[in-house]
Amino acid sequence: MSKLVIVESPSKAHTIKKYLGSDYEVLASKGHVRDLPPKRLSVDVKKNFEPKYEIMKDKAELVEQLKEAVSRCDEVYLATDPDREGEAISWHLAYILNLPLDSKNRVEFNEITRTGVESGMASPRAIDLDLVNAQQARRILDRLVGYKLSPFVSQKIRRGLSAGRVQSVALSIIVERENQIRAFVPEEYWSVDAKFIPKGSRKTFAAALHSYQNEKIKITNEAEAKKVLDDLDGAEFTVTKVKHGTRRKSPAPPFITSTLQQEASRKLGFQSKRTMKVAQELYEGINIDNIGATGLITYMRTDSLRISNDAIAEAKQYISERYGENYLPKKERVFKTKNNAQDGHEAIRPTMVALSPDRIKSNLTSDQYKLYKLIWERFLACQMAECIQKTTQADIEANGYTFKASGYRVDFDGFTILYVEGKDTEEEKETQLPPLENNMPVRAKEIVPNQHFTQPPARFTEASLIKALEENGIGRPSTYSATITTIVSREYVKRENKTLIPTELGEVITKLMKERFPKIVNVRFTAQMEKELDEVENGNEEWVELLRDFYGEFEQTLKKAKEEMEGEKLTLKEDQTDYICENCGKPMVVKYGRYGRFIACSGYPDCKTVKKVVVELGVPCPKCGGSVIVRKTKRGKPFYGCSNYPECKFVSWNEPVNERCPQCGETLYKKLGKKPKLLCTAEGCGYEKPIEE
Repeated sequence: MSKLVIVESPSKAHTIKKYLGSDYEVLASKGHVRDLPPKRLSVDVKKNFEPKYEIMKDKAELVEQLKEAVSRCDEVYLATDPDREGEAISWHLAYILNLPLDSKNRVEFNEITRTGVESGMASPRAIDLDLVNAQQARRILDRLVGYKLSPFVSQKIRRGLSAGRVQSVALSIIVERENQIRAFVPEEYWSVDAKFIPKGSRKTFAAALHSYQNEKIKITNEAEAKKVLDDLDGAEFTVTKVKHGTRRKSPAPPFITSTLQQEASRKLGFQSKRTMKVAQELYEGINIDNIGATGLITYMRTDSLRISNDAIAEAKQYISERYGENYLPKKERVFKTKNNAQDGHEAIRPTMVALSPDRIKSNLTSDQYKLYKLIWERFLACQMAECIQKTTQADIEANGYTFKASGYRVDFDGFTILYVEGKDTEEEKETQLPPLENNMPVRAKEIVPNQHFTQPPARFTEASLIKALEENGIGRPSTYSATITTIVSREYVKRENKTLIPTELGEVITKLMKERFPKIVNVRFTAQMEKELDEVENGNEEWVELLRDFYGEFEQTLKKAKEEMEGEKLTLKEDQTDYICENCGKPMVVKYGRYGRFIACSGYPDCKTVKKVVVELGVPCPKCGGSVIVRKTKRGKPFYGCSNYPECKFVSWNEPVNERCPQCGETLYKKLGKKPKLLCTAEGCGYEKPIEE
């Protein structure tokens, strides 16, 4: 019997084929094959929100190939990704290929290994229509919001804008943080820090002023700080209290999608999109020496902390052999998954602990190695013993003032020998204190007042934004990366030193949304919508009813906004120019058309004067001496040309600079990449030099 297995990705197909053998044909759908067409709403609101799906244009030939393969096979299995979206893709494939929906032909692979594939093939089931309907409801919700709101926002602000259900909330969170930063009024405060030396010792230790006459002290200005120093001038200090303790630190749980993206951002500097791309590669399969193609991690879209017993046993064996029995915890670690999590998959972990990162480094790209190492170490550490620290706290007193010092030493490193979780903010570092005893005299080596100001809340990074979205129940594991990518690519948010800062455009959109569509940008409302989608998945709510409840109010709100803002248009400072219309004398403004930006008279439609937006580099044309300008291809890719075109045909993909080649005197060009450089393109020259940071 010939059997066909349809997966999503070609690389996954290659890996799975190796395990299934010659009786199986494995083909890839390459993602979705049927979807709502992009040029129209494609949802019949009056007919119970009936979606009008079509086969995607670029998948027509592939669909025919799949149909032909189905016709020659006795059995067909749908092995798309094990999540809502994967379930929906299987459902679409079943419809297109005329496969019965009640047939047990749906298989799931939590890991692309021999064990994972054989386990999945041994447990086929029917397509889960509750999962499909949850995905359909989300898709239609997003289509209704996007296709109804986007034209309104574009009309009121700028052509070509979009407003999405989840992206609007994420943008609102970033804008709200920026408003908090602007409104923040810093307050002055002072600390008094000292360094002491115990009697008979040379080792200094640090302490900070804590209280005066047993009441916590707050110093708000320099005069108060100076009074403390005056009171302590020539004072004799004594250790009045020493407290020893034990602190136990437990390892972080294994990764789920959100924590993987956060940690990869903190430790590797990866953007979420980059993290998920590399994780997908590790899941689908890598060619490993003496093993062949194999998936290195379990499915990377998950919010479950569950770990299989086999994986725990494998980790215990590796830890025992590599580090010793004392690095094993007294009992197996089990991590509790959040109540609203989908517990269909395990946490993200290596499929084979024995494949250590260094063992397979030669088979991985740099990004694959870094991310696999992060996942491997985090998983192994979560099954290791606690780190035990011996802590010391001491009070040092003089003239009624009390300084406090704290420190620790590691008694047993435990899991920290392998991995320590990154933090969004730097923590104060404790150091080991010298031996201290009650009534021990100490000498003040220095006492220094330090001025401080309270700090505003920090801007979001990708890591902290994903954490905020997760904590507020906004989106799901598969949506975080796409949401951030969208708001950045549409220039609603810009990246600056790893932080996310709203642009003027982003702030104006958020203001409009809050005033006219408060529910769409309301965190609690959006989180509640996620819970209702979960209820659809669990079979406890009808997806059509969910859409009907949402759309009725949304439609009325949109209608009211259109009526109240009839003829009104919001303007941005960045769209204003210093140009004056040469025909009517009115200011000219930046407009956005189907071919990009242009400058038009603000008196339109009475005055229809327009001009091109020309970006000059301030570099003379290497051919004719004219001005080099930035131009774009039809697909929007920038290149450089001469302002005297078509008389001068100079063009270049690399940006020319105001610097001449020291060897031949020709213009130098910027060549970007991992190692940016200036180079000379003159034939036979070959001069180049690195660009300084």
